[in-house]
Amino acid sequence: MGLNTTKLTVDQALNLWRLTVVESVRRDTPDLSSRQMAVLLTVYLTPAPHTVRGLARVLDISKPAVTRALDRLGEYGLLARKVDETDRRSVLVQRTPEGQNFLAAHADLVIRGVDAATLADNDLTSVPSLEVA
Repeated sequence: MGLNTTKLTVDQALNLWRLTVVESVRRDTPDLSSRQMAVLLTVYLTPAPHTVRGLARVLDISKPAVTRALDRLGEYGLLARKVDETDRRSVLVQRTPEGQNFLAAHADLVIRGVDAATLADNDLTSVPSLEVA
C-alpha cells in the first residue's frame, strides 16, 4: 500500500498533510487529535480483535492514553466498546458505520489533496478547498 504513481518531495508531503488537516477542520466533523486519529486508524486498518492493552502496545502509549482517546471516539460514535463474551474482564474495541464513513471521507480528502499538494506552482500561502463529491 503506497503512492506508486507519485514520488512526493518533503515539501509536497508536508503540504499534503497541511491541506488535508486544514480541509478537515473546515468541515462539520469531529476535530480529532493525532492520538485519537492514530487509535482510530489502527482499529480500522489492522485486524481485529482490538483491546486497550493491545492498542497501547501497538501504539507504544499508555493504557490511560488509549482509554481517553477511546472515550472521545466513543462520544463521536466513531468506535464502540463491547465486553468480550469469552473473557468478561476484557473489553473489545469495535468499528462503527459512523467511523467507517468518517475515515472514507478523510481518505477522499487525502486523495484529492495529492493533486493540489504536488502542483509545481502551488501557492503555499493559500489553502484551496478540496471539494469532496
